[in-house]
Amino acid sequence: MVWTLPGDGPLTDWDAAYDNAAHVPDSAAYGPRWQAEAAAFREALGPRARTELPYGPGARQRFDLFLPETEPRGLFVFVHGGYWRARHRSDWSHLAAGPLAHGWAVAMPGYTLCPSATLPDIRAEIAAAIARAAEEVAGPILLSGHSAGGHLVTRAICTDAALGPVRRVAGVASISGLHDLRPLLRTSMVNDLRLDAETARAESPALLTPVPGIPVLAWVGASELAEFRRQAALIANAWYGLGVDMRLAESPGDHHFSVIEPLADPGSDLVAAILGMAGEG
Repeated sequence: MVWTLPGDGPLTDWDAAYDNAAHVPDSAAYGPRWQAEAAAFREALGPRARTELPYGPGARQRFDLFLPETEPRGLFVFVHGGYWRARHRSDWSHLAAGPLAHGWAVAMPGYTLCPSATLPDIRAEIAAAIARAAEEVAGPILLSGHSAGGHLVTRAICTDAALGPVRRVAGVASISGLHDLRPLLRTSMVNDLRLDAETARAESPALLTPVPGIPVLAWVGASELAEFRRQAALIANAWYGLGVDMRLAESPGDHHFSVIEPLADPGSDLVAAILGMAGEG
């Protein structure tokens, strides 16, 4: 029997292995389009879009909360990516449309970016943001995040993370998430991330123990870089062995940027898979 990995051979260029912008030919077009769609979404939602809600004193310690027309069924949290050092929560508002149409309130937290913050700092900020948003909305909580955000939501349910409302968490979706940070030590972004070997191990969800009883979905595009597909399979295998109700899905044809767009579609498979962890059908 021959075992194969997502890559074509031994990994030798770690920067290329994690360079999503270079991998997607039209990657530069996504940011401006998302910003325009997000702004239009907030405007259309009117007073049901509550923006700039504080969860701490920092300039980026704010979250936006989008409310459905009726009493929320629960709280859906989306944490953005950008390798912990780029992007803004307001770039993604339109992605709330999918869960919002099913009656879920959607919170989108911001966080202090590297190098102004370390990864442990950001992890603590996200825990504070989730706790603060949970004060606004009753019921079950679904956590989702993309790329670095996928790391942050899986990290939030590790046993040492001290997430206050963790018992309300009905499921976690890591979309193209990073779950073992040690390979990033060999990339040029390591200084911006202020990452060393000890921190990389301590902040890698795949090397840690999750809170029992929370289903987890690792969702990744089938056309993504090999390292992102491997990272999804890694958390699925590591946590499955610890008894987690673990699901792994590769979305056909999707790359690192297109993979999250179905969140804006109430009828998408991605929205159905995430809400399904809370018993929504």
